[in-house]
Amino acid sequence: MSSEHGQTLALAQRPVLRITPPDRWWAIPFGDLWSYRELLYFFVWRDVKIRYKQTAIGAAWAVIQPFLTMLVFSLFFGRLAHIPSQGLPYPIFYYGALLPWTYFATTLQAATSSIVDNQRIITKVYFPRLTLPLSAIFSGLVDFAISFAMFVAMMIYYRIAPTAALFWFPVFLLLAMLTAFGVGLWLSALNALYRDVRYVLPFLVQFWMFASPVAYPSSLVPEKWQWLYGLNPMAGVIEGFRWSLSGKGHPPGYLSLISAGIVVVIIISGTAYFQKIEMTVADVV
Repeated sequence: MSSEHGQTLALAQRPVLRITPPDRWWAIPFGDLWSYRELLYFFVWRDVKIRYKQTAIGAAWAVIQPFLTMLVFSLFFGRLAHIPSQGLPYPIFYYGALLPWTYFATTLQAATSSIVDNQRIITKVYFPRLTLPLSAIFSGLVDFAISFAMFVAMMIYYRIAPTAALFWFPVFLLLAMLTAFGVGLWLSALNALYRDVRYVLPFLVQFWMFASPVAYPSSLVPEKWQWLYGLNPMAGVIEGFRWSLSGKGHPPGYLSLISAGIVVVIIISGTAYFQKIEMTVADVV
């Protein structure tokens, strides 16, 4: 009896961890994310390894895609259509816009499919589900860094020196990351419920690109419609990238402020919806 009593007492003294749904849908669980930071690191490392596994040229794909798109844009929109380039060589003008856009498009696609692709893990063990779309945001920075190195080489080739505007570059990079994260929260949650999202996403990305100042400067948009154009959060990001990296043109202050405000709304609403779906996602995924 004494041994059984001792075992019962030992079991009663063991710590109990109770996992409950979040009590606030709109709050990002920073405490849980920090506690599972090592898991986030391994998710990021796994995504990078899978991306280039059994590829012939590996990380060079991060340069080839924006570089070839830049050549096409420079030929058709630049040389043939004579789209104004804010005094920049066409390759610099277009590649400077394709840097944030390619990062946004690739990370958005990865974040959208993150819940469905990891459904076996979700149904077996608990961890903050936000780490899945968040890992897509951070793993995309590897490709961004590689393509950015190509842009630096192009700046050297065209003898364009950076200006003081370069100090704003981290701000616009952070804005691009937050935009991809906020939209990714919405689409990943919707994709877990409705698999039609993965078929709509390529069309959405293509339409979004032409609705953003990638192939043209935002100055072509009439002044009275600039506020409406700024509702596209990538408009301020792309114009900010061009200005901060080259120093040409005017600072996109008004446009960037509107875009930043929209990003805040997207992240708050996306977090609320994602955490609402998180409580039942293991049953429907």
